[in-house]
Amino acid sequence: MKRFSSKVAIVTGGGSGIGKEVAQRLVAEGASVVISGRDAAKLEKAAAQIDPTGKHVRFLAADIAKPATAQALVELARAEFGGVDILINNAGVFNPKPFLELDEQEYDGFVDIILKGKFFMAQAAAKAMQQRGGGAIVQTGSLWALQAIGATPSAAYSAANAGVHALTRNLAIELASSNIRINTVAPAVVETPVYSTFMDSEQVKAVLPTFNAFHPLGRNGQPGDVAEAILFMASEQASWITGTVLPVDGGVTAGRI
Repeated sequence: MKRFSSKVAIVTGGGSGIGKEVAQRLVAEGASVVISGRDAAKLEKAAAQIDPTGKHVRFLAADIAKPATAQALVELARAEFGGVDILINNAGVFNPKPFLELDEQEYDGFVDIILKGKFFMAQAAAKAMQQRGGGAIVQTGSLWALQAIGATPSAAYSAANAGVHALTRNLAIELASSNIRINTVAPAVVETPVYSTFMDSEQVKAVLPTFNAFHPLGRNGQPGDVAEAILFMASEQASWITGTVLPVDGGVTAGRI
């Protein structure tokens, strides 16, 4: 039997990178998924790749920073697939910038998308999960919330993700009696399209390989590396794990080479 047979999952930030990889693997293992992001064309293309039959995937283009988006995603999952069992709270944004140069609008962007977005998405999903007798939430946090990296100054991004990590522990306690587990993965450098949001393709090709050596295992992460950890946390194999933040980082948090 497939690990996620007849399960219904919402995957935020599901149009590319880690989110898309997770959605694809969930469908392959028997789940139906609703993916979200801000770009409808990108989501439509991703949905066709995730499930060419179209039977087990739906998408919604909207701003995750708005609590109404979380509610709309839950309602779509209910209407199309009957409810919500799993939330992959993955949507985020990354753009290194020195602390002394960051303005209020940029700060708000990090906090709204990363922390506020995950907070209200988890809230909406948890209410739906209570009606199904429980569920699992897995969030994407960040290594940058566990330690500061001088090469990529990210004070606001890191602070927002530290909030996500704290949210994980608080919700684990509050939702345990509803049989809802919540865990977070904290990746290091993963080669996803997020880097193209602040570098052109030539810069990405030049810069990303320089981070291979930053990881004790000698390479940057791939979406599949993080997706496997997320799927484990979402599955019944992790039924006695809640409130954890798992570094998926090629050994970075262990120490320096």
